[in-house]
Amino acid sequence: MRNILIAITVSFLVSACSFPGVYKIDIPQGNIVTQEMVDQLRPGMTHSQVRYVLGTPLITDTFNDDRWDYVYSMKPGGGATTRERVTIYFTNGELSRISGDYRPSATNSQ
Repeated sequence: MRNILIAITVSFLVSACSFPGVYKIDIPQGNIVTQEMVDQLRPGMTHSQVRYVLGTPLITDTFNDDRWDYVYSMKPGGGATTRERVTIYFTNGELSRISGDYRPSATNSQ
């Protein structure tokens, strides 16, 4: 009888890890970049102006200050991970182009 009680107790403790209804936290990592933020960027902006709009880049190349990478990933509790990336390129200290998941809207181009 005692062995049965121990087995039942152990099975409840082990099953608690995957028990339905257990809350799993969301795990956001990186820089949150939105379409509205990218729409504020204009060719010719300086490093400090881009940093003001998008924040400090997650990845900067130590040997090349002309490329900044903004990476964001979100893993909802129990869901699939989503990833977004925006890369900013500078030429002679001014914003020259943007690549990645967000592009400036055609309506905001000058």
